[in-house]
Amino acid sequence: MTPKEVLALCREREIRAVDLRFMDFPGTQKHFTIPVQALTEHSFEDGFSFDGSSMPGWQAINESDMLVVPQPETAVVDPFMTQTLAVTCNIQDPITREDYAKDPRNVARKAENYMKSTGFADTANFGPEAEFFIFDNVRFDQNEHESYYHIDSIEGQWTRGRLENETNANQSGNAGLPSNAGYKIRYKEGYFPVPPTDTLQDIRTEMMLTLLECGVEVEAQHHEVATAGQCEIDMKYGPLLKTADNLVRYKYVVKNLAARHGKTATFMPKPLWNDNGSGLHLHFSLWKNGDPLFAGSGYGGLSDIALNAMGGILKHTSALLAFCCPTTNSYKRLLPGFEAPVNLTYSYRNRSAAIRIPVHSPSPASKRFEFRCPDSSSNPYLAMSAVLMAALDGIQNKTAPGRPFDKDIYDLEPDELDTVPKTPLSLEESLAALRNDHEFLLRGDVFTKDVIDTWIWYKTANEVEAIRQRPHPFEFAMYYDI
Repeated sequence: MTPKEVLALCREREIRAVDLRFMDFPGTQKHFTIPVQALTEHSFEDGFSFDGSSMPGWQAINESDMLVVPQPETAVVDPFMTQTLAVTCNIQDPITREDYAKDPRNVARKAENYMKSTGFADTANFGPEAEFFIFDNVRFDQNEHESYYHIDSIEGQWTRGRLENETNANQSGNAGLPSNAGYKIRYKEGYFPVPPTDTLQDIRTEMMLTLLECGVEVEAQHHEVATAGQCEIDMKYGPLLKTADNLVRYKYVVKNLAARHGKTATFMPKPLWNDNGSGLHLHFSLWKNGDPLFAGSGYGGLSDIALNAMGGILKHTSALLAFCCPTTNSYKRLLPGFEAPVNLTYSYRNRSAAIRIPVHSPSPASKRFEFRCPDSSSNPYLAMSAVLMAALDGIQNKTAPGRPFDKDIYDLEPDELDTVPKTPLSLEESLAALRNDHEFLLRGDVFTKDVIDTWIWYKTANEVEAIRQRPHPFEFAMYYDI
């Protein structure tokens, strides 16, 4: 939409408030709201001021003033707020009017522009498969004298020994929850069950339909592998920036609809021990002048440019995971035996590889590969931009992806498995890899040195060191009586 069309939409839908939204540096959506009368055609150029020093990793207090500039093509009527229009914004410096280097959305825009400047492609399409959990209740706390979390789910394997009315009451304080007596989902056996075992079918359908109403194209929704409400709603592929915008909207819809139903949704990669975690599998392809570039006669029906793009991603995966798996919890998901890719190789059809080549259709337009390492705790603008930059580096340097592994990697003999590179074991390792391998991200001024340094500092100080300093509850089980 144009600014005029946005204002016309406000009149047509009797909008009274405009919610201005943007993404902070770590990856949490922020907002503030103005009356609709304050939104004019000039607003889409002049923007609105806010305090940037209150955003983590952004401005110092002595240079705090910043601008949010609404982007008309992102406007959508909010399905959860009364007579409210939601608009995604870019961040600018109020004096120079330059786009802010540490605005994640700006990084994504620059990544797309850099790709076009190389001449290799003009469109990078991403199709995300975002997994998440819907729980009935969650409680957690951490302070000087205690640390705990407690999860309840009517589907959870651990509730099979309770009376059903006791389970319902424990989960939300509401004995009116639907009964699920006897239909518990066993660990790792949650893929595609029908109701009454799948208690979340109606909620996921409502999420799917709400996403469609908000302009997010959806291909399918289903229950995922883990017990206790693991879900997936697959978005249709699209260009990087649009897909990142849609992923932010996706999380907003999922969390708000779960809350509306008295439940809670989380995109935390590994909330349950000893069961599958939640990933963000990214289907990726490059196009030019409307033609797909990944179809060819090479391995898996891929072209040389696709194989080189794959080689670039595999070469830089350890550094990429600082953005694609950016939490300490991410590395509790990346473990053998839970369908998580811990071995850095690729394969035709095989989901145990870090990169999988789907075989859904022989059509050239469907040729792509799936990078399976990322998870949904990532900032989508930064994660997908980093993946694109690694792919472009592979194309520029004609990086070979190595040999494929078409057998189940988890069944390999130890000597053979030792030859396969592994994902980092911790966020600290990924940040160290990023510190040593980030030149490919700096090209085209996409990720500036300040962005890289700030990311490493913020994640180290606020997450790596924070976890390192605190006793873990399991340490009491292991060491209290030592």
